[in-house]
Parts: sequence; structure tokens; C-alpha cells
Amino acid sequence: MRRAQELLISQGVLEGRAGSGTYVAEPRRRVRVVRSSAREQPGGSPFRADMKALGKQGNWESRTEAKVTAPAEIAARLGIVEGELCVRTVYEFLADGRPVQLSTSWEPYALTAGTLVVLPEGGPHAGIGVVNRMAAIGITVSHAVEQPEPRHATAEEASLLGIQKAALVTHIRRTYYSDEGQPVETADIVMPAALCEIVYEIPVGR
Repeated sequence: MRRAQELLISQGVLEGRAGSGTYVAEPRRRVRVVRSSAREQPGGSPFRADMKALGKQGNWESRTEAKVTAPAEIAARLGIVEGELCVRTVYEFLADGRPVQLSTSWEPYALTAGTLVVLPEGGPHAGIGVVNRMAAIGITVSHAVEQPEPRHATAEEASLLGIQKAALVTHIRRTYYSDEGQPVETADIVMPAALCEIVYEIPVGR
């Protein structure tokens, strides 16, 4: 019985509610996520702005660790030496209380150490996004590079997102760069393909 319940929860047919029980899950509509430079608004969270445009309440849970050594792949993406210290933040993004996106963000510790923005979700500039936080310490973020690719969810990702094990997800490797070409943050973003339609808005002209 328990195994059957777990299977139906992983498939999205049932959902567990802490302290209440297990219920038939409500159908989840696909969320349209627009990736665009217009997402970056002064003083606000890009994710919250995205969800507000869809008539949903956006929020997130996060866990930050300072002074984490950079693995080889992350070091290469940030243009630093493997083993250099970073600030790593793990996010679970929610739309109307339901998980729609996971992200693991890395920032060079040397870049923000001793400033008010060293912790992305702490201090007076918490939760306003990379572009606005960097601006607060005089760093202008000029552009981001995103590399999306499809793959299967890991068991942990499936559990957090409430999707079937090995379901298709879109994995986006995103890196923000300063106007001097320096990488200031890189992140691995994971969205379930069945729940998120990703659209890129590309500006043209001047």
C-alpha cells in the first residue's frame, strides 16, 4: 500500500500534505516561463515578476553556504581556480506554493566578501536577484549566457519537484557577466518539462 502511494505521488496523481494525509492531486497547468533581459527589474525579484505576470504568487526556499570550494566545472564557468572559495545557494522556487523550479547558484567569495551582499538571501539586499545585488556594490552586469538542454530528473530532483522519477526536465546552465567580461555568478536551473514551457525573448534593433 505504501509503495503504491509513493508511486502515485511520484507520478503526480496523489499529493501528500504534512499533518493532514494524502489526497488526489489537482491538475497542474503548464507554466509559461519567458527568459528575457526584461525580467531584471530594479529592486525586485525576476522570479516573482515572472509569476505575477502569470497571476501566480512566486516565492522560494533557500539554503546558503559560504566558503565552499569550487569543483572543476564551476571554477571553469566562473573563471577561477579549482578549489577557490565560493558562496553556494540552493533554491526551491514555488508558484502558488507548488515547486516549479530548482536552482543551485555559485558566486566567487572574493567578489562579495566583506560586503552587504555576500549572502544572496541575507542583509538589506536579500532576494532581489543577481543583477541588482551586484549593482549595490558597484558591479554592472551586462549580460547572461544560458545553455539549455533536456535530460532526465535525478531521484532527488523528482522528489523535490513532485514529478515522476526520471521525468524529462530542462537543465539550464546560466552565467552572469559584468561589463568587463568577468563571470559574477553561475547557476544550474532545473525545470520539469511537463510543467514549464520555456520561451526565449530576443531583443532586436537598437
